[in-house]
Amino acid sequence: MGDRKQARDEEFQSFVVGRWPRLMRTAFLLTGEQHAAEDLVQTTLEQVYVAWRRVGAADEPEAYVRRVMINAHARKHRRRLKEILAPKDDSGLTRELPDSGDPIARADDRGALLTALAQLPPRQREAVVLRYWEDLSESRTAEAMGCSVGAVKSNTAKGIAKLRVIPGLADTVTHGGRKR
Repeated sequence: MGDRKQARDEEFQSFVVGRWPRLMRTAFLLTGEQHAAEDLVQTTLEQVYVAWRRVGAADEPEAYVRRVMINAHARKHRRRLKEILAPKDDSGLTRELPDSGDPIARADDRGALLTALAQLPPRQREAVVLRYWEDLSESRTAEAMGCSVGAVKSNTAKGIAKLRVIPGLADTVTHGGRKR
């Protein structure tokens, strides 16, 4: 029995190490703050670890983990806790460094983009982040958000429309809604 637990722990550790950068990027885009993103990922991984036997056996463990993260983020908003997306004094914070394959890293002004994302309502922000930075299909985004494909389309369209009217972001958003 101890060998199975050890094998499960090693499998979980391997999953976390391999997915950590992507989980952190998604959490950072959802929360807009490094510390909040770290808390969100840690909370998510705590919940997933408890159910790892079931999660690890799933066809797509990453999709399951993403769903847990979205739910944890949504619960925070249901409690009406104010999310700080752009701290006034962030001089002491360590900056998130994007990996080279990260599409958001190609934005000319990440600060403007993060500020713009902070202006979106939580569901629109989730839809935009999952569709365009995680590059999920509409059906996978709907699955992660726990809503219909129509709700994903609506939230994404509204979010992109709001981003298009923000000065300085017009160059990073094309007519089709995809970033260049």
